[in-house]
Amino acid sequence: MTGSATILGLAGPTLGPDEAAFFRAADPWGFILFARNVEDPAQLTRLTSDLRAAVGRDCPILVDQEGGRVQRLRAPHWRDYLPPLDQVAAAGPHAARSLWIRARLIAEELRAVGIDANCAPTADIAGADTHPFLRNRCFGSDAATVIAHARTTAEGLLAGGVLPIVKHMPGHGRATADSHHDLPLVDADADTLFATDFKVFEALADLPLAMTSHVCYTAFDAAPATQSAVMVDLMRGKIGFDGLLMTDDLSMQALAGSIGERAARAMAAGCDIALHCNGKMPEMHEVAAAAGTLSPQAEARAARALTWRRAPEPADIPALLAELAEMLPAHV
Repeated sequence: MTGSATILGLAGPTLGPDEAAFFRAADPWGFILFARNVEDPAQLTRLTSDLRAAVGRDCPILVDQEGGRVQRLRAPHWRDYLPPLDQVAAAGPHAARSLWIRARLIAEELRAVGIDANCAPTADIAGADTHPFLRNRCFGSDAATVIAHARTTAEGLLAGGVLPIVKHMPGHGRATADSHHDLPLVDADADTLFATDFKVFEALADLPLAMTSHVCYTAFDAAPATQSAVMVDLMRGKIGFDGLLMTDDLSMQALAGSIGERAARAMAAGCDIALHCNGKMPEMHEVAAAAGTLSPQAEARAARALTWRRAPEPADIPALLAELAEMLPAHV
């Protein structure tokens, strides 16, 4: 049966009865967790089990576990990781291998508590003017480097049984504003964008899931990509992505209007899933009503994405940790 075209958060570390009843009725495609939902492994394992029980199926549960500042599961119960760009610099010639190991270790930790999708890799290109909220979350400053490191990270997550969600399509690196607070405007011409930012996502277009950017690319449209039919058509057409396309968090202030209006505009533009993260019940009601159910095309893409879920490949975790420590002796 077709469910809600949403991925939703929740307020705290336990699933309350009102939340459970709402999720049962709304039937979101999946859930996303944040630091406010995380205390320790036993609690988190109960929570992911309770969320799946609320919707009556093995739904995907997402988290942002990039490493560095954007890491929801932290010490002392989980390993802390360097920001991606810092690890690339520290590992030097071993950067690609170190990133695969890192992704495999992250996947191991996530799977152990019932999380099976990670909002990573961040496939944006770091430039001199990239806003600090994003810059060290990137893998490099040129398309070829970012493609290679994003691919390696996705492969490490998949090897550990975790779905990668590539972001922020079609590229956030040129933005000089923080889309959590303002709408970034990128005025680079089309040829430049296709040769750089968009090129990365074209090379990763076979991956099963992607997240949009709340960025306005003035060479194409005046609306942010999340709410632009022109940009979604570009992602589907010239970039070639036919996986499940979710919005970035609709509660970010790059988007205007009520939360319901934001969701409705994103769905009208062609996004498959509305992502809402803050766990506020009145807003979730609005988003669920505005997003509606998965379209037949979105349902097919969602089903395809879930076929990428698989049991983790065998791994010698202590050996991987030791190898990573050799590459990053001051950081592991």
